[in-house]
This record gives sequence, C-alpha cells and structure tokens, in this order.
Amino acid sequence: MKKASHKVRNIGISAHIDAGKTTLTERILFYTHRIHAIHDVKGKDGVGATMDFMELEKERGITIASAATCTEWKQHEINIIDTPGHVDFTIEVERSLKVLDGAILVLCAVGGVQSQTITVGRQMARYKVPSIAFVNKCDRNGANPFRVIDQLKQKMGLNAVAAQIPIGLEAELTGLVDLVAMKAIYFDGENGECLRVENIPENLMQEAEEKREALVDEVSMFSDELAEAALEDKVTEDLLVFAIRKATLAREITPVFMGSAYKNKGVQPLLDAVTGFLPCPADVQNYAIDIDHDNKEVLLSTEPEDPLIAFAFKLEEGQYGQLTYIRVYQGSLAKGDTVVNIRTGKKIKIGRVVRMHADQMEDIRSIQAGYIGALFGIDCASGDTFTATGVSLTMTAMYVPEPVITLAVIPKDNSAGTNMSKALNRFIKEDPTFKVHVNKETGDTIISGMGELHLEVYVERMRREYNAEVATGMPRVAYRETITRKSEFDYIHKKQTGGSGQFGRVAGYMEPITEEDFIFENRITGGSIPTQFISSCEKSFKQCLAKGPKMKFPVTGIKVVINDGASHSVDSSDMAFQAAARGAFLEGYAKAGPVIHEPIMKVVVETPVEFQGNVMGSLHQRRGIIVGTQDEGNMCAIEAHVPLSEMFGYSTVLRSSTQGKAQFTMEFVVYKQVPQTTSEELIKKASEK
Repeated sequence: MKKASHKVRNIGISAHIDAGKTTLTERILFYTHRIHAIHDVKGKDGVGATMDFMELEKERGITIASAATCTEWKQHEINIIDTPGHVDFTIEVERSLKVLDGAILVLCAVGGVQSQTITVGRQMARYKVPSIAFVNKCDRNGANPFRVIDQLKQKMGLNAVAAQIPIGLEAELTGLVDLVAMKAIYFDGENGECLRVENIPENLMQEAEEKREALVDEVSMFSDELAEAALEDKVTEDLLVFAIRKATLAREITPVFMGSAYKNKGVQPLLDAVTGFLPCPADVQNYAIDIDHDNKEVLLSTEPEDPLIAFAFKLEEGQYGQLTYIRVYQGSLAKGDTVVNIRTGKKIKIGRVVRMHADQMEDIRSIQAGYIGALFGIDCASGDTFTATGVSLTMTAMYVPEPVITLAVIPKDNSAGTNMSKALNRFIKEDPTFKVHVNKETGDTIISGMGELHLEVYVERMRREYNAEVATGMPRVAYRETITRKSEFDYIHKKQTGGSGQFGRVAGYMEPITEEDFIFENRITGGSIPTQFISSCEKSFKQCLAKGPKMKFPVTGIKVVINDGASHSVDSSDMAFQAAARGAFLEGYAKAGPVIHEPIMKVVVETPVEFQGNVMGSLHQRRGIIVGTQDEGNMCAIEAHVPLSEMFGYSTVLRSSTQGKAQFTMEFVVYKQVPQTTSEELIKKASEK
C-alpha cells in the first residue's frame, strides 16, 4: 500500500450474462503480470478462470459471487471486482458498485445492449459511478460495434462516443485505431502481449478522421481550451485526454473501446483508458451520515491522517473463519488498531489485514483511504461501518431488492438439520437478498431469494460445503394482499368479566395507496382517544398487515386514518385499544374490496429468428404480455411481462422448443392483481390445506 491515492483505481467489471467479463478480467491479470498463464471460463484444461474459483462457478461456467483482486499497470494500482451477470445475483453488483469509483461496462459486439446491461446501467446511475464501455467479441460473426454505440445512446440514454475503430471485423479483426493518438495498434505475440504501433492504414484514414472529429466535437462541450484548439485545428493528445477525463468523471460522456478479450485484442489500450479516464478516490465525493446531528450528510476526505471511516461491503466464510471485504473511505486501518462498529457500538481489535487476489490472500500492514482490502476473524454484518473511537458517522446502506420466490427445504435427518442451520446462518449473513423463516403452521424452513437459480445455487452449496442433504418443496410465490376501495370502520371492543373490564372504540377509514406499503394517520381531535393509546392502535394495525384476512398473505398499499373513538376512565387500556384496532381493521378490510397481487417479471428471451413464433406462443401460454420485440440480425429479443408463478421450469420448456439455442433473463418489475380464476384457484388450494 505504498502508492499515493491519485495512482489508485477501484473499478468493477459489469455486463449482461456471457458478455465476457470474467474472460476480460483474466486477460487484464495476464497483461499486468498478476498471473502467468491464461485459463478460460469453459476451458478444456479444466482449470477455469482465476476469478471463478468456486467449484459451482467452474462447473456452470458462470460467476456467482463477486471476486476481488488487485494488480498494477504503469505505476497505477488497480483494484478490480468481477461481478456476476445473472439478475439472481444482483446484490453482488449492488454492493460492488456501492464501493467502487469507476466501472467498465462490457457489451457483446453481436448482442449489443441486452436486458441485464440496462439493469447494470441503472445501478451505475444509482451510485453515480463514471464508466467506460468495452465492446467485446468483435471477432464474432455479425459483430457491429457502431450499432452497439447507437444502442447505448437510444436504450440507455448514455452519451456514448467511440474512442477507437476496429481494423477489420469478425475473423478479419487484426487491430484497432486509437482516435485520441491517431495511431494504429496491432497485437502480436502468442497471447497478444506485444503491441505494435503504426500509422493508420490508408483505407481507414477517412473514417478515422470523421470519428475523431465527432469525438472532439462531443468532448469540446466540456473544455473551453479544447473548443478553442479545435477551431484553430490545433488539438493535441494531452488536451483531448484531459477533456475526455473531465467529461467521463462528470458522467457526461461514456468513451467506447473495442476488441476481443478471448482473442487477446484491445485489452492493453483499455487498461490505459482505466488509468487515464476513470476516477481515483480523491475524484469522487463520498458522504457519511452524522447520527448525532439529525443524520446530516458529511463529506469525507481521502486523507490517511483523518479519523477512520470504513465500510464492510461483503462477507465470506472461508475455511479459517469470516473474511470481511472492506473499503476504507477516510483515515487508515492497521493491524492492531481498535475500531468501533457503529451499528452495534462494540469495539473490535483488528488482528489481520489482507489484500485479496480471487481466493488467495496476502498479508499487509494497513489499508489506507481509497483502498479495498479485507479483515480476518472479526464478527460483523454486511453493510456495517467501522470508525475510530469517538466518531459517530455511518455510511449509507446499499439498496437491497425484496425477494420474490420462496422454497421449502427439509433436511433428510438430524445431522443434515444441524448442518443446514449452520449453512443458512452463514448465507443470511453473506447475502442480504437471501431470507429464511420457519412456517409456524407446517414447521417447514422456508428460504426466499431473487430467482430459481439463486435458491438452486444455495441448496447445492448446502450439500457441497456443509454436507447437508436436503429435499426441496415446490417453489412458492410471494403473493401480497391489498384493498381496492375506501371503506369506513367503527368498532367497539367491550369486555366485562368482574373487576375492571376492557373498553375501546376506534373509528375512521382505510383507503388504497400506491406509493408506500402502509401509512397511519392520526386525525383524532378533542381527545376522544387519549394520546397514550394512539401508538397502541398503530401497533395493532401494523400487526394485522403481516397476514391479510383474505388469504394470510402480507397486506401492502394501505392507508389507515383514525378520526374518532371513545375511551373509559377505568376500563380503557393499551390491550383494549389494540383489540379495538384489530376489530376495526377486520371490519374495514372486509368492506374494502380485498384482492390478491402477484409479482410480475420482466422476461427477455433472446432466440434465433426461426423460433420467434414458438417463444411468443410459450410466453402467451404463461399469461405473458409481449411488450416489444427487436431483431438483431439472425437473432431476436422478445420482451414480455409474465407472472412469476407461471415461470417455474420455463428454462426446460425454452430449451426444448428452440433446440437449446435461446436464453432468457428475468427480473422483478411490479405487483399486479391476479385474475379472478387464479384467485379462485389460490383460495381453493388454501382451503384444501
């Protein structure tokens, strides 16, 4: 950790499934001499890529958990986090973008902007992360990087500008033209490690000049010096680099680079762009919340001498104990220091500080502001803030989406039950989107997550890592209940059994709302319900929401207003008003037109054009509404909104109807009312149980 912080880059590599994130990371590690041999994601040698170190990742050829590494390029230290593409593991992308300063958005030159690319784009916008784009797979048939740039503008609203043009495409891809330096770059040697810089070929000169002019025009909006130089035709490379960096940091433009990671072309210029255009920690403004002063925002410095502020963004249970990935925002964290966990108020002594390279770790003495590292053997939760003693600042929590699918897991025997409990405790700690509860009626352990694949991976990890043999029940959908119209209630709770009795009257109305799950409003005047019992009413209404009277599903989108009531000087109590509010809720709810809502998913299927009809038919059968289709050469992307309950087992159906050539992604969009027939089926099933 010897470098100055302006020589540090904390970057993430994000993209749609199979755009080539892990392959690109593997090449970056090779060219920066972090590894000495290249292994591919689905390589024949069985080794697998460095960043996919989990057994499951190697078998499936996908990234499940984000992995961190650090490397050096031209005196710059680059901390890289390789993130998954599947929406089921979206929390991995969320938590990575929360602590990163910049990102590389990887796109396929054939597929272009795909559904998960748009999701990742939204996540980058949420955390205001500046990014550069890399159009990968320019060696594939049908590759067209300029169509991808148009899609970045149209579909994602990014001001994407080409910083390179390819020399040849598809099988003819031999090199790239750098539009900033106006030079041609070729990648020689067995693994493209030898760069040959030459003059631009004659046949590409006109296109290169046009694209460079477009680049200068776009960037000169953010630099007066460059605008003046452009008018006098005196644009220098340094001026252009300065202006591109300034515009990229402000998220005003997204420079686009090209190449083929698999064919070892275009990776070194991309590394130059990371050091040249993406921010160092000092370029980014990070804020903490002062919990002692009304949660006021406080701008953090990147000075190592200031009091420590660090954020635990990811936990991992290793063979030797808990590993806590940490980003230090201010101050420095050294071995032997005592820090405070703001959430629990506990003091913790730091025993071991390490730097990660995939699943290997290297001991270091301290982590300075702006760096990412890991702590060993400390007890904390994902999202905790560590500070120096006497500091009351906390980092803002990351966005955690709600789970949409549940599954019952039943251990085969007692030892499997014990191991399953250990596994579940660890998974809850590591993954905020993974939830566990016990069904009080059936006694089953219910796990909830972001999709079938998400839960499937955790069940498989229980078997492998904890030797917990479990059977799984049918996946269950997270239905909700709500009301459709305004209704009034006026309920009196009266009980007289000798001695002091119970009395409470609660009156008011309830109505549907869309913007929040629950709002309680007190409009009592004249003290008809004494102030001390108002909170009892609110508490009781909240408790009623956990299980709706109609189908025992959670109730959302409801506003309760109390405007009248009555009390008794002796018989009124906290318990009496809780009972009165419960009765009032049941009375009002029954008259308010209760309905069941189900989660609707955005499903995007990418299929060869010849199977378009089959795919559309299969989505219609599943109550799907086709939102749009888009032809991309011989492939077609179909977007539909489909209820989650209809999507179980869809991957098998899709494979068989398209000869295994189609793939789909799915993410939650909205809750909508279920049709009458489905509602009747649900009620029938519930009554049978």
